Amino acid sequence: MACGGGTKTVAQPEPAKKLTTKELVNQSKPSIVAIMTTFADGRKASGTGFFISTDGRIATNLHVVHGGAKVQVKVLDGSVFDVKTIHATDRDRDLAIIGIQSAAKQPTLRLADSDQVSAGERVVAIGNPLGILEYTVSDGLISSVRKVSPKLTVLQISAPISRGSSGGPLFNVDGQVIGVATMIANRGQNLNFGVPSNYLRRLMQNEKSVSFETYSKQFAGKPRKRIKRNIPKHAATIFAGCTDESIKDIYKAIGEAIELGAPLYNKGNHEACFKIYRNTALRFQSGASCKGLRGALGDGLLRADTVKGWTIKAWAMRDAFDGIIRAVVERARNAGSKP
Repeated sequence: MACGGGTKTVAQPEPAKKLTTKELVNQSKPSIVAIMTTFADGRKASGTGFFISTDGRIATNLHVVHGGAKVQVKVLDGSVFDVKTIHATDRDRDLAIIGIQSAAKQPTLRLADSDQVSAGERVVAIGNPLGILEYTVSDGLISSVRKVSPKLTVLQISAPISRGSSGGPLFNVDGQVIGVATMIANRGQNLNFGVPSNYLRRLMQNEKSVSFETYSKQFAGKPRKRIKRNIPKHAATIFAGCTDESIKDIYKAIGEAIELGAPLYNKGNHEACFKIYRNTALRFQSGASCKGLRGALGDGLLRADTVKGWTIKAWAMRDAFDGIIRAVVERARNAGSKP
């Protein structure tokens, strides 16, 4: 959605004392909402959001509301409101500002300057896992501030996030919002991510509101394109000349790229997903010690360069990765070991 125009914003961050987790939760709960989305085919989904202005504007993830035929918001006292307005969206960062109509002024959360966030800082997440475990609290650390692409930086956190908590606030010890919980990539590791709050701050300055009915008619029920997979079949000999350590490195790097890229793809950010895959491929394609691996990665990069659209490009790289993973598994099987 194109954006422009002005909006009411929250006050600038004020000096605040360090809060205990209990104090932070009690202070913040009135500003946090549960979001229930119903799709045209009857499917239901849930998420979390939080008030950013007293007139009922709520920050959340775009994927929580996108494509829904009806979206409702439940506040702390149990009252339920229909979402009436989509104030702004940002597909690149999976953010949305939605609006309800209420006579009461809503309590808001303060945004921190997320550019000041660094690894090792404490973080607290509050959300609604599964849409029924309301106001669940988890805490942890900022594991890393990762630059995914020129357009996207994410906060990798150790605080657990469950489905239904997407769109919820991530707090620093001052009780200010440093990010918006956005995705989980848990495949044997506790990998959770948030979008820095400064992206949300910018979005609040660039609103162009439309009614939810208009937005829903534009996007609800659109069928997904069927993707034709083309996974290459490599013999284990593509690793001839590679050291065991280098093979372990590429296997690990591909796994990490998929862990980060696949959730972005599933939330509609196909460009960021592709760039994560491409950057990983480029790093190993230029430095691999074995010709076969360089060729396998090069073929994937070439195919991605010759197709149009971020969706197809992302799948071209994913096919290349999956082909290499299968070859690693085959090599390990031949050697009687694990990949």
